[in-house]
Amino acid sequence: MAPKFCQIAIAGNIGAGKTTLTEKLSKDLDIKPIFESVDDNPYLELFYSDMSRWSFNLQIFFLHKRFSNQLDLINSKQSFVQDRSIYEDKEIFAKNLRDMKLMSDIDWVTYCNLFNDMIQFIDHPDLIIYLKASTNTLISRIKNRKRDFENDISPEYIHSLNIYYDKWISKIKDEKVLIVDSDNFNIFKDHEKYSKIKKSILSKVPYLKI
Repeated sequence: MAPKFCQIAIAGNIGAGKTTLTEKLSKDLDIKPIFESVDDNPYLELFYSDMSRWSFNLQIFFLHKRFSNQLDLINSKQSFVQDRSIYEDKEIFAKNLRDMKLMSDIDWVTYCNLFNDMIQFIDHPDLIIYLKASTNTLISRIKNRKRDFENDISPEYIHSLNIYYDKWISKIKDEKVLIVDSDNFNIFKDHEKYSKIKKSILSKVPYLKI
């Protein structure tokens, strides 16, 4: 176990490689992983078939799951690495849906009120690792993983999310962020780059043992 309780968040767009990096880092750093709720999510397929109808339901589901999982580990005093942070739910996905007119203003206000109440009970991550990738790379990866409900995701939607990610990351202090260009990064083959990532994590979260 890490000698001090810490939180690391793996941030990034759909298809950026968050789950793979979360799993590998959790093993190498000997900390708990929190994975995004995909297989047990009853709204994902509905959302991609009708975004405006199911956007609020989907975002509330993700918000609750992420908050609940994070709260459990915080209360148990365990260090963890998280596949996407709760802050991305609001600043990237929900905000993008609101701006695209796929979430109503009423739902947006309700969502924000709930979000603001929830984050009073959790701490900001010690480090956010942002997996940055181009729209073309993301679309290619999404198609390769062959999830039926993702078949109709448009490049425009992914590109829009990328813009929101860049804006969000630019507002976070440098010492709290590690940006990784994942366009040509294969975590299982690029051992040197992965080793550099671990060293960068140690420099930013020095109480972790790697």
